[in-house]
Amino acid sequence: MERVEEAVRELSAALNQYEAVQEDLMALEKYYGSEDWKQDFADDEVGHLPKNLKRGVLSQDGVWNLLSEASAMSKRIKKEDE
Repeated sequence: MERVEEAVRELSAALNQYEAVQEDLMALEKYYGSEDWKQDFADDEVGHLPKNLKRGVLSQDGVWNLLSEASAMSKRIKKEDE
């Protein structure tokens, strides 16, 4: 019982956190592959962006993998609801 209670608590907290970032996820989906993203990527390639700027969002593989994982997670959650 204790193990199940802990797992349920942790899953509930994780789902709350995942629900809280859905607007960010939608914004990332909209930005990725947009003309703004393409311009930012090109600017980064030629060194026009500040050196201390985080560039994770410009990582093609990183963003693609994250969006794919988020989509799979949403499908998994939806499947569990059925």
